[in-house]
Amino acid sequence: MKVVHYESIPQQDVTMDGAKGCKIRHLISEADGAPHFAMRQFEVAPGGHTPHHKHAYEHEVFVLEGSGVVLQGEREFAIGPGSVVFVPANQVHQFRATGDRPLKFLCLIPHAIQGSNVCCVVACSCD
Repeated sequence: MKVVHYESIPQQDVTMDGAKGCKIRHLISEADGAPHFAMRQFEVAPGGHTPHHKHAYEHEVFVLEGSGVVLQGEREFAIGPGSVVFVPANQVHQFRATGDRPLKFLCLIPHAIQGSNVCCVVACSCD
């Protein structure tokens, strides 16, 4: 079992091309003994964004703080505290912070892309 405060886990810059002002914390991972899913916490600075990209696995997102938009292709949807977002596999998406405070959200992903031995964390370039 792992029980810690999320702020005790170091933040890392998201280095994937197209990211701006985006940081990640790997809250729960395979290293913690979680066999199927990873839980990550993102913090996007005001005016920042995640890459506009797609990949072969789904995301489940829960917004904690701040305001922003999530893009599905070129369509924008407003998000804020309490928003729940499901991003299906292979769908172009991006999260943007639009307020004057950071946009913070939890993101859950499967560890392995189904039918492949490629790890999602590596595929996202956010390890």
